[in-house]
Amino acid sequence: MKIESLEIVKKKRKDGTFREMFDDWKWIFTYSSRFKGRIVLYTVLGLISSSLGLVSSIASKFLIDVIIGRKTDKLWLAALITVGGALASILIHNLMSRVTLKLEVDMTNVVRADTYDKVMKAKWQSLNEYPSGDILNRFHTDIGNVAGNATNWIPTLIISLYSFIATFIVIFHYSPVMSLIALSSAPVLLLVGKYLIKKQREYQDSVMKTTSALYSYESESLYGIDTIKSFGVSDRFNTGHNGLQEEYRHISLVKNAFVIKSNIFMALTSLVVQFGAYAYCLFLLWTGSITYGTMILFLQQRINLSGAFKNVTDMVPQFVTGSVAAHRVRELIGLPGENTKAERFDESSVTIEIRDIDFSYTPDTPVITGSSMTALPGKITALVGPSGEGKTTVIRLLLGMVEPSSGSMEYVFPSGARKHIDSTSRVNISYVPQGNSLMSGTIEYNMRLAKEDATEEEITNALKMACAWDFVQKLPDGIKSEVKEKGKGLSEGQAQRIAIARALLRDAPVILMDEATSALDVQTEREVLKNILKRSPDKTFIITTHRPTVLSMCDSVYRVVDTRITLLTEDEINELVRQF
Repeated sequence: MKIESLEIVKKKRKDGTFREMFDDWKWIFTYSSRFKGRIVLYTVLGLISSSLGLVSSIASKFLIDVIIGRKTDKLWLAALITVGGALASILIHNLMSRVTLKLEVDMTNVVRADTYDKVMKAKWQSLNEYPSGDILNRFHTDIGNVAGNATNWIPTLIISLYSFIATFIVIFHYSPVMSLIALSSAPVLLLVGKYLIKKQREYQDSVMKTTSALYSYESESLYGIDTIKSFGVSDRFNTGHNGLQEEYRHISLVKNAFVIKSNIFMALTSLVVQFGAYAYCLFLLWTGSITYGTMILFLQQRINLSGAFKNVTDMVPQFVTGSVAAHRVRELIGLPGENTKAERFDESSVTIEIRDIDFSYTPDTPVITGSSMTALPGKITALVGPSGEGKTTVIRLLLGMVEPSSGSMEYVFPSGARKHIDSTSRVNISYVPQGNSLMSGTIEYNMRLAKEDATEEEITNALKMACAWDFVQKLPDGIKSEVKEKGKGLSEGQAQRIAIARALLRDAPVILMDEATSALDVQTEREVLKNILKRSPDKTFIITTHRPTVLSMCDSVYRVVDTRITLLTEDEINELVRQF
């Protein structure tokens, strides 16, 4: 991997993208600078630890020589330095472990918090280009990699270089030839490293792909477990899961076999060098050129020198890996953000005017073209049409999550003032999305997402308006009853009524409901809509629906089909109701 990483760096220098790697690391170092005091402390501790290790080894050499030479006057000094250095190394090593953990945890939290904030405030359309699994992978794997590199890369490089140079100097001081023998395995490892790492990367890619496939299969099957159970195909999914596990097992074993062969080769190479060093030490000892203590020092430091060399060369792949991880995180942080400044309306009654808008998610696929509509306060405006024709897109446009490429969308106030519809005006909308939109927590927690400082009386009144209070008050803990992920523990209709109540608690001038009564029975649906109209007569109410009971209560109905929004006549509405 070291050779491959060096080639990546060279390639990036040639094609001009090395600047990107530099920018990635420059970004990483902006986080490092926030913890520079602790990073310096870690580096100093590492240097001290390496120095103590060398001092202890040299002291051990003298201790052995003192014992063999029976020079008792220096015995206690050598023993004291050896034991003291070892104990100090243990203390410093564990202190470094503590400092490292705190650094990495704090760094991870800071990077993740910054990334989460940017993602939550990113424009919907830009964020929607990333699969949720990919975003989560970047949040955990890549941010962890960034945090690790931000805290460890420079200190590890400094400590490893220091250890390598200091160890080499110590060996060279006693025997220049021995220092060269100690390094003799390095060229061999570099020569074969390219092939070995290439194969290991291929196997690792296969393992990761299989792992991803297994993760996706498990995630999808758990998400659709109701469907799986309803069709009685649990055994079929178990078989598929077992097949993926067997594939993972096979690839893992193949990779493991290659790793074992590689390790054997590396071990044999190291063994040859070790025997060479041992033989040379015996020769020097035989000729009286070195003492027995010096021989032990040589053999110990040869291992340390190889380890230090490996640590230094490992910095190159870590540099590349850190750059890749940082680039992936920076992509999320660099997503265009919304204007999050909320602009609340001074007037409670508002008309929505949409004029000649065009919109598409991709350039060649129009979703809405040349369309207009008006929604008046105190009235219910309905959007109907086949699934996938653009009703939810209209809702997203009204919420300011996306913006039309042409045309205008405005709020018109009784005073004659106008306000462009965008993300800043979203605070004036109470929204009930499709499906189950409740989050894990209490019913009270879910309600307060709409209005954090709401009183229990306000929460109760909103639940009553949505016909949800009757069942909520019968729960063991009332509004403090726990709701599981996606509203589990409640029926779909109950969860939908709580979502409606939550939107009503917001008490915004505009109410948007996207198929929000689909799980309610006809009587409850009519009662909910009547309550809203009765208690909020000045609200601008827009709803997407397929229900004839809703259409019969609407003041105007627009059909969304073939990229057009068109106002239906009374006869067309009656015909549509008869078709249901």
